[in-house]
Amino acid sequence: MHLSHLHIMLADDDEDDRLFFTEAFEEVKIKYSITTFKDGVELMNHLVKKENPLPDIIFLDLNMPRKSGLECLREIRENERLKNISVAIYSTSSSEQDVEQTFVLGANVYIKKPTDFTDLKKILTDVVHINWQYITDGLNKDSFIMNL
Repeated sequence: MHLSHLHIMLADDDEDDRLFFTEAFEEVKIKYSITTFKDGVELMNHLVKKENPLPDIIFLDLNMPRKSGLECLREIRENERLKNISVAIYSTSSSEQDVEQTFVLGANVYIKKPTDFTDLKKILTDVVHINWQYITDGLNKDSFIMNL
């Protein structure tokens, strides 16, 4: 992943969470662009159009109407054009089943949504500066879940 300009996508059905996320990125010291989607259907419709540029990283909420984050993750990993995009699960859920399922389906990292703005900025900074090659080479549950 290159950090000269980071192209980020976020799929989250909660408008407040989308706003919170984009405001936090305004304070992360990197050049970026963010495209947000209100659900998984919108995200996947955008991603499968060949004329649309692919993002460097996708943040996926798990619990969205119409198409869940799990369904999106599965489709991304099964699609030849999309399968190498870094995917961060970004969810309020911390259930062991959700963590396990997203790990098995090939997410790169699991982030429990912080409720504090400072914590959100810290975790987003950490995520965008991760060496993704290290994460995927040594994929294990200890490095999969990002906590503060």
